[in-house]
Amino acid sequence: MLGNAEALIAAVKFDANGLVPVIAQDRATGVVRMLAWANAEALRATVTKERATFWSRSRRELWEKGATSGNSMKVHDVRIDCDGDAILYIVDAMGPSCHTNATSCFFRAVTPAGLASDDGPASCNPA
Repeated sequence: MLGNAEALIAAVKFDANGLVPVIAQDRATGVVRMLAWANAEALRATVTKERATFWSRSRRELWEKGATSGNSMKVHDVRIDCDGDAILYIVDAMGPSCHTNATSCFFRAVTPAGLASDDGPASCNPA
């Protein structure tokens, strides 16, 4: 277990829908893999099972990342921001994180010519 889920939940400032944004960041590279939403139940499941769990706003249900795709995320650390209104999961991602099969959901860069696609932001750890 990663820590005290109830202490985390008590510190979170959920929005009017009972949700908080969660950023998943790759532990090895620092690359931001994705952003999703979590409710208290998703946070509790993540801390307890050490698997990235979110709330699907479209399906209105919990979903554990990779449950159907196999592209799961083992969570090593859960962080809450200074205002309590955003969460960071530090993860080991098994496979791509985006539903488009890209490594990161942030695979479109803004360039002088418009948008350019790649496989996500460069590593935050210099080689």
